[in-house]
Amino acid sequence: MTFERWLDESDRVLVAAGAGLSAAAGYDYSDTERFAELFPALHRKGLWARYQLIGLPLPPRLLWGYWSVHVDDIRFDPAPNPLYQRLRALVGERDNFVLTSNVDGLFARNGFGDVWSPQGDYGRYQCETPCTRETWESRPIVEAALATYDAANGEVSAVPSCPRCGGPVFLNVHKGPEYVPDHYAPDGRRLREWLGGDGRLLVVEIGAGFSTPAVIRWPVESLVRGVPGARLVRINRDNAEVPSDLDALAVRADVTEVLA
Repeated sequence: MTFERWLDESDRVLVAAGAGLSAAAGYDYSDTERFAELFPALHRKGLWARYQLIGLPLPPRLLWGYWSVHVDDIRFDPAPNPLYQRLRALVGERDNFVLTSNVDGLFARNGFGDVWSPQGDYGRYQCETPCTRETWESRPIVEAALATYDAANGEVSAVPSCPRCGGPVFLNVHKGPEYVPDHYAPDGRRLREWLGGDGRLLVVEIGAGFSTPAVIRWPVESLVRGVPGARLVRINRDNAEVPSDLDALAVRADVTEVLA
């Protein structure tokens, strides 16, 4: 298989991942069964999947009822993920870096050391104004909200607020111009330096489609063009096409089958 040969011939591996990887790993925002199990009150209101809650205006108590349960499930589950573990084993001892649009922390939780997540991380939160460039760990506010969660109505009584100004807060993820990316900027600089290193580079892009192509898909194509000898393997069930000017391989398959 060309993918295996290219991996054997590489010295460095950049894993570039979109939402398709986490969906394949079991964190699917369109999973209706899991939604009904976790969010019975919202399900009774006519909602059926997590993706519907992205950007949906809700009263603060209901908003944090949803997000505290969601983040606890998708970000703070301590169990290793088998799919991410297989990917880590595939990369092996090669020098590697991760670029991902996913905000669930699954790479760091499954043995990857160098990760840049420019879209943020559910593990942090920020002021919605924002009144400061500072961000904070979100686990304490998630746990405090969950302690007051009422599954019958989907609400919490402990709505978090900004430690600085007392105003509304949200998770430190890119949902609009209020996003504060400062915490992740050093990782981005380290990735740029890493890309200038020695050895043949293989970019393995997984599950990055056209919902936000400017975050993963298009930048990956540009960097492969700019790094001499670089190759691209694009694993994507629905959008595996690769530009004809790149040394690239299109793998039109589910990543679970490829990594198996």
